[in-house]
Amino acid sequence: MEPIIKWAGGKRLLTEELRKLIDLKKIEANHNRYYEPFVGGGALFFNLEYKNSVINDCNSELINAYIVVRDFPDKLIKKLTNYRDKYNDDFFDDIRQMDRKKNFKKLSPVTRAARFIFLNKTCYNGLYRVNSQGFFNVPNGRYQKPDIVNKDKIKKASEFLKKDGIVIRNMDFEEAVSDAIKGDIVYFDPPYDYDANGFTSYIPNGFDRADLEKLHRLCEDLISRGCEVIVSKHDTDFVKGLFKETHYIIHHIEANRFINCDGKKRKKVKEVIIYGKQ
Repeated sequence: MEPIIKWAGGKRLLTEELRKLIDLKKIEANHNRYYEPFVGGGALFFNLEYKNSVINDCNSELINAYIVVRDFPDKLIKKLTNYRDKYNDDFFDDIRQMDRKKNFKKLSPVTRAARFIFLNKTCYNGLYRVNSQGFFNVPNGRYQKPDIVNKDKIKKASEFLKKDGIVIRNMDFEEAVSDAIKGDIVYFDPPYDYDANGFTSYIPNGFDRADLEKLHRLCEDLISRGCEVIVSKHDTDFVKGLFKETHYIIHHIEANRFINCDGKKRKKVKEVIIYGKQ
């Protein structure tokens, strides 16, 4: 199954490599869970189509969109169709400015979800970037025919997200895996940082080295519980130094990244996939 949104740093191109580390038959046989605490666009989650999964993200607008896709797909499609028919530069700016208004959080979940998906499909490179006040600030991508309404994807995702074993959370990544037990698999794909010409902020306060250190401590705790952990991140000395214990295997890969506004500066980025267990 394909994801329903685009996502900066998404793992659609790395799905095959990541799937090699996940034994679905084993965790299904033992009734274990798959966790994705930084779900983002959910490329791996939707590709796995594993019905006993927990997805989470700190981005409340993203999580609201997934909940609306699950619970109100028809209303969402109707709203998105209306947005598609009105799409132009002025309309894009009106929709983008909605989070500056005091009553934004009082808007219906369907309206907020439609706004989120509309902006994802029409803004530059599908980025989700906010400023220090938490306001969405990505410009219009000015696409000729953006895929604002994909009924088939929404309907298919809705049916999958309705499965009894699928849990959707909106909390800190540590809390999101607090109930993980022996045999569960946890995949961490924390926000990436890019240079000044690219993507810089997924949430107002970003994800810094202190957060990476906290992530490493959490991985150690999960492994001690008998979980398997997978982490994808930039290939840096700091990251590799954190996960230096012998129970981690580090895979070095190159991934295409298309974030930079200058096409000549778009290139393959060195990344690591870190796998750890007892």
